[in-house]
Amino acid sequence: MAVSILLVGAGGFGLYRLGESHGARVAASPANDRVSTGARKPLYWHDPMVPQQHFDRPGKSPFMDMQLVPVYADDAPEAGGVRVSPRVQQNLGVRTAPVVTDVLVRTLEVPASVAFNEREVRVLEARAASFVERVHVRATLDRVHRGQPLADLYSPDWVAAQEEFLTVKHLEAGAELLDAARQRMRLVGMSEEQIEQVETRERVQPRLSVLSPVDGVISELGARAGMTVTPGALLFRINGLATIWVTAEVPESAAAGLRVGSPAEVRTTALPGTVFRARVSALPPTVALDTRTRAVRLELVNPQGELVPGMFATVKFASESAAPTLLVPSEAVIETGTRTVVIVAEGNGAFSPVEVERGREGNGQTEILTGLTAGQQVVVSGQFLIDSEASLNGSAQRMSNVAGTAGPAPKAGATAEREPHP
Repeated sequence: MAVSILLVGAGGFGLYRLGESHGARVAASPANDRVSTGARKPLYWHDPMVPQQHFDRPGKSPFMDMQLVPVYADDAPEAGGVRVSPRVQQNLGVRTAPVVTDVLVRTLEVPASVAFNEREVRVLEARAASFVERVHVRATLDRVHRGQPLADLYSPDWVAAQEEFLTVKHLEAGAELLDAARQRMRLVGMSEEQIEQVETRERVQPRLSVLSPVDGVISELGARAGMTVTPGALLFRINGLATIWVTAEVPESAAAGLRVGSPAEVRTTALPGTVFRARVSALPPTVALDTRTRAVRLELVNPQGELVPGMFATVKFASESAAPTLLVPSEAVIETGTRTVVIVAEGNGAFSPVEVERGREGNGQTEILTGLTAGQQVVVSGQFLIDSEASLNGSAQRMSNVAGTAGPAPKAGATAEREPHP
């Protein structure tokens, strides 16, 4: 029995010595030796909840009930930036695009409406007291043609002026009196054609027709059969249709880039597939208070009368900048409220916010006046997730605070609270 006990004790002691020697070899392995010798030595320790405060040794955080986290040299972000691993970038969906130098093409498509060309309006009034015997056009918006009779009038003043002219002509009183009699017929409202008829036929025309001076539509009708009109009374108002106006409503921020003569394309829902080429004819100096838009007027030739007032239209403006400029995708530009920021990818997973001055915008691109150079890579998606990563990692600069730190300045050499040893 004693011999058995001695054998078991010797075996246990041998196993203990074997495990101790193996543990010593593990402790002296190269991997553990790098840790013990500080090959990957932390730059500092910090509390992730208060990342601005740095500590020169490990321990328990004086702010939270947690251990301090080490920050190593290859994990530390650049000044004011943040370093994100490729795996995290893929998870965040980070995409970048280069800063390019190119001509900014601005395309603007806005709603518009078709209206009468007010420069084509003709007003026909009674030049003398008359009786309306017959009206050939009886409703507004009726189409009329140049030279078409609109109404037949009988005017005693016209008859008197014609008789005076024929009397002077028959008496051969002289060219001056004949010209004066002809002028009187003009003053009572007779046209040159009507005066020529009286002079050629040499007889009084008691009833004369009012003729349309242009092709168009009757927009206002003031003459009715059987009525008496006084001098200055409105007989007809005619709107020509040879040219029409298209009035586009352009946001006031975009109207500054338009000039008289700027090209445009007009499309209407009534004529699908038809594109009308036009140019800006006027920029009225008014802005609508309710929509904050500015009216831009285009003038179109309308020989077939396809475009009629009241139609809905869409106007597309396109313009180019005079010289090449720095451009970035518009989705890369972030407005923080007080400044404009883009996030620049500096390589090796490093990102930093840069304050820029933006210019014009168009066709999905934004002009950058200052802050960037051609060839830099800017982040176009995942910017706010990178900003959150910067907050968690204790970056001194944030998108909302590019010019300064996001908290109190870290204290160099601060010492952490050490846990008491039992």
